[in-house]
Amino acid sequence: MLSEFRGFLLKTNALALAIGVIIGGALGTVVNSLVNDIIMPPVGLVLGGVDFTQLKIVLKAAANGDPATEVAIRWGTFLNAIIAFIVIAFVVWRISQMFIKEPPPAEAKTCPFCKEPNAVDASKCRACASAI
Repeated sequence: MLSEFRGFLLKTNALALAIGVIIGGALGTVVNSLVNDIIMPPVGLVLGGVDFTQLKIVLKAAANGDPATEVAIRWGTFLNAIIAFIVIAFVVWRISQMFIKEPPPAEAKTCPFCKEPNAVDASKCRACASAI
């Protein structure tokens, strides 16, 4: 049973999936740093010195000065997360474009009667059965 499990891990896509998850986690950390440390400070400066991580709507003020008791909607942090998601999605899209190439479309012969595509070596149309 152990050898079957090891074979499953090594022969199927489980290993590739594990590697992808590890690399994805590392990429997420890098992109979060890019957003929080590189992109958002200049954006905040252009918008008048705003620190997006401090933007919030306070629902209940902190009791006795203890920030742990504060109840707030931290929409600035949420905005940072949205921007990080967009950057991650863009990077993954670009990487997938570089490495995953779609095969060229198969050549096709168009039927002169119904205009349906057929295989190049076809002698009859698959849609209307006309000789082509």
